[in-house]
Amino acid sequence: MRCFWDEASRAHAPQAEFFNGALHPAADVVERVDSVLAAIDRTETPPTKSDAELLAAAGRAHSAEYLDLLRVAWDEWQAAGRSGDILPYAFPIHRKPRDLQRIDARLGAHAYDTCAPIMGGTWDALMAGTGTLLAALDSALAGEHSFALTRPPGHHAGPDYMGGYSYLNWAAIAALGSGKRTAILDLDYHHGNGTQDIVVGQESIRFASLHADPATDYPYFWGSAEESGGNVLNLPLPRGTACDAYDTALARACDWLAEDRPELLVVSFGADTFEGDPISHFAIRTGDYARLGARAAGLGVPTLIVLEGGYAVDALGHNVAAFLSSF
Repeated sequence: MRCFWDEASRAHAPQAEFFNGALHPAADVVERVDSVLAAIDRTETPPTKSDAELLAAAGRAHSAEYLDLLRVAWDEWQAAGRSGDILPYAFPIHRKPRDLQRIDARLGAHAYDTCAPIMGGTWDALMAGTGTLLAALDSALAGEHSFALTRPPGHHAGPDYMGGYSYLNWAAIAALGSGKRTAILDLDYHHGNGTQDIVVGQESIRFASLHADPATDYPYFWGSAEESGGNVLNLPLPRGTACDAYDTALARACDWLAEDRPELLVVSFGADTFEGDPISHFAIRTGDYARLGARAAGLGVPTLIVLEGGYAVDALGHNVAAFLSSF
């Protein structure tokens, strides 16, 4: 398996996020990368791409207006006399007025929560992540399994919105740019709401997600079993789910994905399913990840894996390495 990482992705270094009525230290810390790098011990730097190429790739999944906001948000925030990381605070519930002028309003129109802070290095990190993703996609399209150490996560980012630590949707960008019949398998604790919103109805893509029941867990408003249909399969699971029950659901997802005879598998892998994760409530152990990886690898097609969640920093690298070992 080829593994790709760009040091420029460290530029996104949020300090805090807002939830449950208070500011909390950011969960998506740069140390997550160090844990993974120490465990896999082999990465390649992606080849340089032009800004135009990177933007074109991101534009497969995201609107031009949204991408422009991400690009200029920090400069506009500073021009408005603000300091510290950017967090939106006002959100349109029923409609999105046009011709918004203030950066505060533009942020709220393109976010659904207060857990996606933007700082001076965020845009550079996102472009570095896009280059990392494209290198891994090229590898997978050449028939090699590949891992893109993408950071920040991506599967909560929708066509024109950010949230859940996510800004660009790596899995959707890859699937929409592959030119192949693609299966997306989302194995994060939280539902891949952004991915679902981007790829729903796409004839060449199937999306299956195993995740915590939205009745009890974030992102709450997406991911119910009733949303399944067409090219989408949601398999919500109760808190406390351990490996045997998870693997049973995973087998169901893989069988459903296989029905479409995919030519490429994209895995949104989040190790926040780990029993020791500080913000999640499944009971998957480090030793289980190789078994789950083998289940996914059983689809028998070239596979691109992107990193999503996983916030037990000391264990993250071992959990990722165990999953990758099956490929």
